[in-house]
Amino acid sequence: MTKNVEREPNETVPDFRLPGTEGDEIREYQLSSYTDKGAVVLVFYPFDFSPVCTEVLCNFRDAEFLTFTENVDVFGVSLDSCYAHQRFIEEYDLPFPLLSDTRGRITDQYGLAYDEWEHHEGVPKRALLTIDESRSVRYKWVTEDAYESPGMDALHQTVLSLEEVDS
Repeated sequence: MTKNVEREPNETVPDFRLPGTEGDEIREYQLSSYTDKGAVVLVFYPFDFSPVCTEVLCNFRDAEFLTFTENVDVFGVSLDSCYAHQRFIEEYDLPFPLLSDTRGRITDQYGLAYDEWEHHEGVPKRALLTIDESRSVRYKWVTEDAYESPGMDALHQTVLSLEEVDS
């Protein structure tokens, strides 16, 4: 198993490619394709359809500051397959892609995997990372408690600061 490496704010994260879906087709997503155009918010979460994960992703769906912010893309990342993601997106009308890190490589590389959580090894911790155009971490929130939901205020402030830089 890959050793977890914590990514700190202002640290540059590696590029990655993962399969994902926005609900219809399955395709490959590459981080740098989006950071080249602006910022990315990565929402790591344990499982599609779990109660807290559903609530957190629906909060992102409903966050108007993300909807009306140009050049900021949101991606959910879990170990679930794209087929589970398609159903999850359809059921909850999620307007952003969900990426499948089925082997946990990115979760491990970003230092965000539980050793074990509810008898599942390598499940992503609940975490948010905002990554800017240079692939530097501008905001990071991570919890050891998968039942804890992130607050949106600090993320909102980070997104506003990215908009100011772009202006």
